[in-house]
Amino acid sequence: MATIKTFEEIEAWRRSRVLSMEIYEMTLTGSFSKDFSLRDQINRSSGSVMDNIAEGFERGGTREFIQFLFIAKGSAGEVRSQLHRALDRKHLDGHRYDRLTEEIETISKMLTRLIAYSRESNIKGIKYQ
Repeated sequence: MATIKTFEEIEAWRRSRVLSMEIYEMTLTGSFSKDFSLRDQINRSSGSVMDNIAEGFERGGTREFIQFLFIAKGSAGEVRSQLHRALDRKHLDGHRYDRLTEEIETISKMLTRLIAYSRESNIKGIKYQ
């Protein structure tokens, strides 16, 4: 695996960014736009996935990176739970729910693989060089 130089190169971050934007746009319309607490919460948690990947990477240490990847993974679970609530409240249809849920599950699996790879790596991080 090639060395990652910026967090923007991490596929899980890229996909989280796209998902976060799609969720934001979805919350601007229809009944979702009036459900202020769920709208704000799902926007924060979807943004938290990408933000924690970035923050962990920028700290420069593998152990810290792994810790923040776990936080990002937790935020991904939070997004999934909020998608259930949005479906239950009829803010989105079943097709969109399935597609968004599949994407956040894929991102979560990518984070699991990145955690495993980082744990097995002998690289301590740039701050230790």
